[in-house]
Amino acid sequence: MRISTLPRANMSFSTFLLTGFPGLEWAHHWISLPIFAGYLVALIGNATILHLVRTEPSLQQPMYYFLAILAVTDLGLCMSTLPSVLGVLWFDARRVGLVPCVLQQHFLHSFSFMESAVLFAMALDRLVAIRFPLHYASVLTGPRVALAGAVLGMRSAAITAAPSLHLLKFDYCRPGSLSHAYCLHQDMIRLACSDTRFNRLYGLCIIMLAMGSDVLFILLSYAVILRTVLAIASAGERLKALNTCVSHILAVLCFYVPVLGLSIVHRFGHHTSPLVHILMGTVSMLFPPLMNPVIYSIKTQQIRRAILKVVSLGKIQ
Repeated sequence: MRISTLPRANMSFSTFLLTGFPGLEWAHHWISLPIFAGYLVALIGNATILHLVRTEPSLQQPMYYFLAILAVTDLGLCMSTLPSVLGVLWFDARRVGLVPCVLQQHFLHSFSFMESAVLFAMALDRLVAIRFPLHYASVLTGPRVALAGAVLGMRSAAITAAPSLHLLKFDYCRPGSLSHAYCLHQDMIRLACSDTRFNRLYGLCIIMLAMGSDVLFILLSYAVILRTVLAIASAGERLKALNTCVSHILAVLCFYVPVLGLSIVHRFGHHTSPLVHILMGTVSMLFPPLMNPVIYSIKTQQIRRAILKVVSLGKIQ
């Protein structure tokens, strides 16, 4: 008799077990220290970026409005996983209900898609600034940037809504642990005994169409940017134009390289230690929110000046 023919009451589970670092449970409190420090730096760094863009007149420009949207997205990514990750490491709070788990994976995946979309929008910002400098201020106005952020946010939430609703309807007949200290869509369908073909196919399609198209358009944008820069006669102007793109290129690498690494580990690393999967998952979730404010603070002169201004005012007071 197939398990799908068993009575519903005998096969439906409504709680899941989150996973910390298997075999290292005795060291969870020590492992939590760098992870907590990473979350803390990410939260403070992105909150600082938001504060500076809101209060500093020199940062009232489209490029920094997009940076503020990226900071909001990074804060969302952090807050999506922070409670459960620290709950597992500090208090061994591994049990999570169906609804909280579905909500967590929905917000986590939505903010991940949002991060990818914002990086694409920032590539377009650099393209307009370099290719059409005289029209930059008139094309990318504050209201248009805000509208773009709202549209990207709604798109990201909408494309993850359908599979999330299906997760609520599934029967879960395989009691077991999830792969990480937070809920993921692919983890939940692994424990489901319902027909998950729609979720598997839909998940693959939205990754290819959403993130795949973002990567493609980012590459196309930089191809046009490079062609435009090489046509500039002055070497100094060429260098100045490319310098405005360095921070964004680093942010793109910080997001997509860990995601690509995690995908490779999941696809080909079936025989690797679960610790490798967990470590790669933690890096892919925490690294972009942690590094983005650091990169822009170091590489962007206007933000660095704004930070020094705030620090100097604090010392005076």
